[in-house]
Amino acid sequence: MLNWSLLENLLIIAISCSSVTVILIQKTKKFCKNSNCIILYSIFVNLLLGFFFCQTFTKIDYIQSIWVGLFSFLGADTIFKNLEGKLSSYSDLIGKEESSSEPLPEKKEDIVGEITYE
Repeated sequence: MLNWSLLENLLIIAISCSSVTVILIQKTKKFCKNSNCIILYSIFVNLLLGFFFCQTFTKIDYIQSIWVGLFSFLGADTIFKNLEGKLSSYSDLIGKEESSSEPLPEKKEDIVGEITYE
């Protein structure tokens, strides 16, 4: 059985890692001579930084850290958006909130953009 919560956590970590690696690659790609070199450089940077990012900021094992680097290279935000309907919601992961003043909207289209402070 597929562990959806683990996959979701790895993708969330990969999204934050990919924002760092994209900036690093954009700043340093001028040292590559051709496009094939940029692709290999991008794979190397994503795997390396994904691994060290996970080992520094999370408590996941080595294999899962390499997966984060691969997801980061492939585009974690796109993967996450494609799987979004199939993944558990955040409230399911942390448990039901103790008290909720009003229910959450069922769809993202229902959210208007309201900010409330308590």
